[in-house]
Amino acid sequence: MPRRKAVAALGSLCLQSLARHMESLWVRDYSERYLDEYQFRFVIGPFDGLAGSLVQELIRLLGESRRLTRAALHLLLVPHLRELSLRPCHGLASNDIGRLLALRCKSLRCLDLHGCSRLSPPVLVDVVESLPGLVRLGLAGTQADVAVLAALGSGCPRLQELDVSHCKKASPRALRFLAYDPLERRRCGSSLRVLLARGLEPDAAAVAAAASLLLALPRLEELAHGATPAALRRLHEGRLDGPDDAEGFPALRELARQRGLEPGGPPLALPLRRVEDVEEAALAAVGAVCPHVEELGAWLGEGAGDGGRELLRWQRLERLVLGCAGQRPLAELVPVAQSLGGRLQSLTLHGFCCRDPLALPALLAACPALQAFSAELHAPAHADAEPDTEDEPPRWDTDLLPALPRLHTFSLALTGTAGTFPARHGLALRATLASLLCRAPHLQSLRLLAVPVPLDSVFETVLAAPGPPLRELQELSLAESRVSGRAVWLLLASQGPLRRIDLSRCRDVLRRDYDAFLLAVRQQHLDLDITWQ
Repeated sequence: MPRRKAVAALGSLCLQSLARHMESLWVRDYSERYLDEYQFRFVIGPFDGLAGSLVQELIRLLGESRRLTRAALHLLLVPHLRELSLRPCHGLASNDIGRLLALRCKSLRCLDLHGCSRLSPPVLVDVVESLPGLVRLGLAGTQADVAVLAALGSGCPRLQELDVSHCKKASPRALRFLAYDPLERRRCGSSLRVLLARGLEPDAAAVAAAASLLLALPRLEELAHGATPAALRRLHEGRLDGPDDAEGFPALRELARQRGLEPGGPPLALPLRRVEDVEEAALAAVGAVCPHVEELGAWLGEGAGDGGRELLRWQRLERLVLGCAGQRPLAELVPVAQSLGGRLQSLTLHGFCCRDPLALPALLAACPALQAFSAELHAPAHADAEPDTEDEPPRWDTDLLPALPRLHTFSLALTGTAGTFPARHGLALRATLASLLCRAPHLQSLRLLAVPVPLDSVFETVLAAPGPPLRELQELSLAESRVSGRAVWLLLASQGPLRRIDLSRCRDVLRRDYDAFLLAVRQQHLDLDITWQ
């Protein structure tokens, strides 16, 4: 049975009380006397003795409940903060707040200003220059420009992770200031490991700029930028020629020489661990330049290609995201999974077709170390020619798959079913699901979307198995799938911490079923949210 509503911990209750009474007890005097005084380095108040982590949690609570005011935020910008996120209250992050932040919070190591678009570039420069000890910084969706990037490169030597995604005033060329100071003629950014720069306005030199960063930043493990795959291909092909840079940055050939890349010498090997948006034609080049990649996002083209064979060479992969445009067969990926063996921890698939009914169980059986699996698959062609009419067994055999002891997230969505499914595929799918749910004892999130075959017998088999399975399941979505109220009642009677059930557009769940579920939740005081429409 889902858990009853628990009594909140004492610390949580205290923070919630603070949040409720913030305006009436703590903020009123400050608002009346000192709100517009920005010269205070310290504000003696009730939060000076509160641990920094609790201050951050209080900011989150106030922001999410829309009770955070400008005066309250002033009081919560305490000097001992080491981590701060203004994301829950990005609308309050004005230039005045930015100046207070730069003045008071000198001990910050991690700062998230995601979406704080009211902070002007000069204020962002002041913030950056006042926090030389920053290790992580989020500037996504802000007004960060070339001056801010230059200040980061020259003034934050410990910075390891930076997010400047969707900063409209920053260009790919401007990112070079993170790696080199043309005024001082010195390299910088040697600690930078993760640079997220998605959605920047492209320019003609984007590929060359990305190649410069890849060569100039010795510890870079991730460069999330649209030009990264093309830059890797350029480096693999040795295309380092180009005109001298008028802005004083080193040429590609000079950067390559500094990395020890000489004609006839060993090939270039970059320390990248994560690469995304790689097209099938670039897989070989990217794999050659980045032999240590552990996380890959790739797009396979239409029809048969070399993508599957190329992926067999990526022996270090732990997380894999694959998409295709041409409904390529899912069976094509089984050798890849078998080659990776027990290393693969996360697998996400888009656009593949489950023509072979045994492809999905074969794929899962080849990945015993999986922690997360997500797939959006196309139904077999001409599914409506063979409706699901075969009798199902009274209990499904749950020995189809091996144990999946680490799997905590499973998501399967089917498209193009037109409400029907071939009988042979339907039987194999339900047997696979029954085995999976019994063999994954630590499953916490389960999403079965638009599955057009009856699932009641699957849950009956699983919930009757010894163990019991699903004892750690917290979130369940069965949107648009064929499941009835009988299965939901079994789930409500099962042991486990189930907190959310999504039954949206489940045609076999009636209004009276939904009303009965809600009544049971209220009467038993269950901590459970059920969605139906």
